[in-house]
Amino acid sequence: MKITRKGSAAWSGGLKDGKGAISTESGALDAHPYGFATRFEGVKGSNPEELIGAAHASCFTMALSLILGEAELTAKSLNTTAKVTLEKLDDGFAVTSIALELTASIPGTDDAQFQELAAKAKANCPISKLMNTDITLTATLS
Repeated sequence: MKITRKGSAAWSGGLKDGKGAISTESGALDAHPYGFATRFEGVKGSNPEELIGAAHASCFTMALSLILGEAELTAKSLNTTAKVTLEKLDDGFAVTSIALELTASIPGTDDAQFQELAAKAKANCPISKLMNTDITLTATLS
C-alpha cells in the first residue's frame, strides 16, 4: 500500500515583510497564514515547526495505539506533545531536536512494559523515521 498526501505553501514578499499561507489536501488547513513574525517573533499564528510537532505527535500516538493493540492493551488516554527546537547554527537554521512528551492511562500495564512499548512506537513511527535529528521521549504512565 502506498499513500501520498499533499501540503502546500504560498509566499509573497520579502522574508520579514512577506506573507505566506499553508494548505492541506484535506482542507484541514486552507490558506492558513504564516510569516516571519509567527515563526521567529512569537506573534500568534502558525509556523513550520509547530506543524512538524503536530504531525510527529499525532503519528507517534497512533503508532503507540497500534503497538498497544498488538500487546492486547487499550489506552484510556494518550496525550502527546512534540517540542520542536529550531536553532541558528553556523551554517543557518536547523531543527536540532524534537522532544516527545507522553502522558498515558493504560489499564493492565506496568511502567516497564509501558516504557518498552512507547520506545518501540517512537522508533517505528513513520515521522520519527523521517527526522534526521535527536528525538527524545518522556513517557509518564498515570
